[in-house]
Amino acid sequence: MESVTILLAEDETLLLLDFEDVLKEAGFVVLAVTSGKKAVEYLKAAESSIAGIVTDIRFAESPSGWDVARFAREIDPEMPVVYISGDSAPDWASQGVPKSIMIEKPFVMSQLIVAISQLLNDRTAGAAALE
Repeated sequence: MESVTILLAEDETLLLLDFEDVLKEAGFVVLAVTSGKKAVEYLKAAESSIAGIVTDIRFAESPSGWDVARFAREIDPEMPVVYISGDSAPDWASQGVPKSIMIEKPFVMSQLIVAISQLLNDRTAGAAALE
């Protein structure tokens, strides 16, 4: 099986470690960062190897998770994006990228795996339909 790399951006270290562990246990390769700025740097450096993004919305500094997702979609218009947030869910309709998923904190860890897997599967199914 081909490895699938997920970019994970979360500024709360304990949550970052929990999310990273769950994603790794599900078989993903995880690039974990603690800021939107680092996430954008990873996207620029490793754009072709990142299959999907899981991002918090609010970081101590700009850019926000909304901005990270928009930047990722400039690189890859079909990039799967899962937002995780404790307080920004109401803004998802106006700020989120199309075909993304919002998970509100707190949540059951399996929701994270289901969300990113669903988006990755939808992308694969769409690509297969085009062939």
